Amino acid sequence: MIAAFLLLLFITGAGAYGGKSSSTAAQFLGPQNAARAALRLPPLTWSVKLQAYAEAYANRRKGDCALIHSPGNTYGENIFWGSGTGWGPAQAAGSWVSEKQYYRYFSNSCGNGQDCGHYTQIVWRSTKRVGCARVVCNGGRGVFMTCNYDPAGNYIGERPY
Repeated sequence: MIAAFLLLLFITGAGAYGGKSSSTAAQFLGPQNAARAALRLPPLTWSVKLQAYAEAYANRRKGDCALIHSPGNTYGENIFWGSGTGWGPAQAAGSWVSEKQYYRYFSNSCGNGQDCGHYTQIVWRSTKRVGCARVVCNGGRGVFMTCNYDPAGNYIGERPY
């Protein structure tokens, strides 16, 4: 109960969000910080620097909406695509968090041939900051969203927490 209250306080009252409304940041942060709170990990904080990085890359994908990661390994990154224009930040973050069901902690692997790397990036213990962006792609190609994480996670052979 205390963790849920602190999470709500963090989401509604924290930090600077640059050009994005605190509501948009809260929609991205909510599901991710809930997943971290369930593991007693500290919440991610919003980074205007990472937001700008995410926005720049999302705008590059606006023309094709392709699920391609940004070049380089500067930050950890989760990407999302949805058809139509109705997809919001909480849905993207929720889809990444839903991969928890496939993560097997003791073998540090994903079960049933599934992907769980989005989830493990979110709950990577040493990750502290996140910034995200959402764009509606040209020509009715859907919605592209990305979150970037600092420090990055998902190192081969290491457990996230």
